[in-house]
Parts: sequence; C-alpha cells; structure tokens
Amino acid sequence: MNAARITGIVLIVLGLAGFFTGGFSFTKDTTAAKIGPIQLTVKEKESVNIPQWLSLGAVVLGAVVLVLGFKKS
Repeated sequence: MNAARITGIVLIVLGLAGFFTGGFSFTKDTTAAKIGPIQLTVKEKESVNIPQWLSLGAVVLGAVVLVLGFKKS
C-alpha cells in the first residue's frame, strides 16, 4: 500500500467518525487558587463540535485520494 491509499483510508475513517459522533468532549483541570498547602482546582467539561460539512468533505476528499492512489499503481 502506498501513502496515497493509506491517507485516503484514514480520511474516510475520520470523516465517518466525525459524521456519526458529531464531536467529542473532554475534562480540563484548572487551578483556581493556591494558598499555602491548600489548592483549589476546578474541573471544566469542554466539548468540541465537528460540523457535518467538514466530515462529509473529509469522506469525499478521502475517496478522491483513494481513487487517485489506485489509478497511479
């Protein structure tokens, strides 16, 4: 397998994952205050939304790269 085929497959997989999940979330720890041995931390939940047009574009671009990778061989 050459690099174009692998790139095409990765783009298709990532595009489908973004399309079906819609985004991801993570928890971020921040230190709000630190007074001597006492430390106050805050856990914030952040979420990142992946637009559907971006996921669809990754799938289409992956398909184009995959097809071009097969034509070169």
